[in-house]
Amino acid sequence: MTLALTLIGVDFTSAPRPAKPITVALGRLESDTVVLQQLEKLADWPAFESLLARPGPWLGAFDFPFGLPREAVVDLGWPTTWTELVRHCAGMGKATFRAALDAYRETRPMGKRYAHRATDLPAHSHSPLKLVNPPVGLMFLEGAPRLLAAGLSVPGVHAADPHRLAVEAYPGLLARSITTESYKSDDKRKQTPERRVARVRIVDAIGADRSAAGIALHATQAQQAVLIEDASGDSLDAVLALLQAAACALAGAPHYGLPPDFDPLEGWIAGA
Repeated sequence: MTLALTLIGVDFTSAPRPAKPITVALGRLESDTVVLQQLEKLADWPAFESLLARPGPWLGAFDFPFGLPREAVVDLGWPTTWTELVRHCAGMGKATFRAALDAYRETRPMGKRYAHRATDLPAHSHSPLKLVNPPVGLMFLEGAPRLLAAGLSVPGVHAADPHRLAVEAYPGLLARSITTESYKSDDKRKQTPERRVARVRIVDAIGADRSAAGIALHATQAQQAVLIEDASGDSLDAVLALLQAAACALAGAPHYGLPPDFDPLEGWIAGA
């Protein structure tokens, strides 16, 4: 994969709308630095699907789970190949999918209600079976089928268009390598000066290559201001995902920095 490819970082939501769009950061690699080119806001599914359809070469890092825990899939009797699992869940629809996960959770012992993927443990990420706070299960249901339908390649999971690549991102993984302080909230009452200070710390650190990604971000002063003043954290999360995309691009084919033996049914978070 050439270093001239476009890099994409995506902060995802399972219900895009003008008040809470999907946020996209576009950039390119220059040596070991990522140049932030622009931020985009996608307020509906057609806009997101149009992003996925853009001609390559590009590599995108998307902040939603690409797979489900194998333990849960086997327990539920669902298909155990990624393509068929994604089609099965998409065919269920949101209400049936939600009901199935609610019922499954009740069969598990207290304290272990949520099965996890292998990647969730090192990444300290939520189980993709979780439906609220955050609804990552619904993010899988809305995101993974669209990746499949768009004909993207997912390294280690699904081979399709070799010029449009998708990896799973988790911006919080990079943010925690800089600070453990909370840096964002969609609740305006919680958009505090302290969280703004945390965003400043993160923006300063990624500009100086002080994150786990090992790559510096070049952004204009105006772009840095957007990352700091967006109190929802969506713009900053998209840029953190962009850095994860860059790390994968630098690692290169065939694994793009992902473990060579991860479970293709579950997927893997870049950098975990």
